[in-house]
Amino acid sequence: MSFKFALLPAVAMSFVAGEAFAATEWNVSTWGKRRAFTEHLHKIAELVEQKTNGDFTMNISYGGLSKNRENLDGISVGAFEMAQFCAGYHPDKNPTITVLELPFLGVNTLEEEVAVSHAVYGHAATQKDLARWNAKLLMTSPMPQYNVVGTGPAPRALEDFQGKRIRATGGLGKAFETVGATPTSVTATEAYNAMEAGVVDSVAFAQHAHLSFRTIDLADWWTANLNPGTVNCPIVVNTDAYEALSDENRAALDSSVDEAIQHYLANYGKLLEKWEAILAEKEVEKVAFPPEEIAKFEDKAATGTREQWIKDMEAQGIPGQELYDLVQATLKDMRGSN
Repeated sequence: MSFKFALLPAVAMSFVAGEAFAATEWNVSTWGKRRAFTEHLHKIAELVEQKTNGDFTMNISYGGLSKNRENLDGISVGAFEMAQFCAGYHPDKNPTITVLELPFLGVNTLEEEVAVSHAVYGHAATQKDLARWNAKLLMTSPMPQYNVVGTGPAPRALEDFQGKRIRATGGLGKAFETVGATPTSVTATEAYNAMEAGVVDSVAFAQHAHLSFRTIDLADWWTANLNPGTVNCPIVVNTDAYEALSDENRAALDSSVDEAIQHYLANYGKLLEKWEAILAEKEVEKVAFPPEEIAKFEDKAATGTREQWIKDMEAQGIPGQELYDLVQATLKDMRGSN
């Protein structure tokens, strides 16, 4: 798609005691509604406004600026200054980041997800990849391992996914394909309608998304422990807009990332604490797969998908093996050498 936007300076003129000053106002594009997945956007907006005494503000738009699959395009032409997107929506546009969506990476906590994401974001190949879109990676939107809600008989073994039509993007979709499911990459905002209409009979999401996009309201069952992987959704800023910031405003933005992430983690933790009660309230059956089934899933999905991904990346001149090894090294560092 093409945009017919000009990159305009995000500056509004105000007058105080006869003196003019430039107040910086950024537009931020995301989708859906405010939820655990977007809390760090709201926190970073709050922090930069506080640190700059109102000189730097952000307007967060839920779908009013762009469709979720087009946020990276909007960033590239300066239609807005900051945006959230998910790598699996358009893997060809951000191939380096898709390493973080490979199945069974071994990431166990949200803190580990932050660490591996930011390590990959900091790699020169990733920065070069996103620079094609005039985008600078700012922070991740860490999500726990995805699990599935569905309608009809609950799966008890991997073969029960045979023939299921499942909403699962990126590496997750490929993982479920290895056990006979048919993945589709409808967007998060389309998932409820697709499930209600029978276009899909199951949806893979993190907990907050099952709540926010109401797929839990249609569910008969929930897989509690498949944990095949997750989706990676960065926050990026338009490079020109970032470089146009005053030194003070840029420092306010950069110094707020860690606190915004910590706020996100604390908030998401509260949601996870309530999840069991939500399942009980909605009478959704919790399905726990035996360890041998999980091991079988990992054996089917992980190695072949990873090796093919690395091969595909290397063929494009992208250091796929190096990026994968960076993820594993970061996890090892997080857990200590012992």
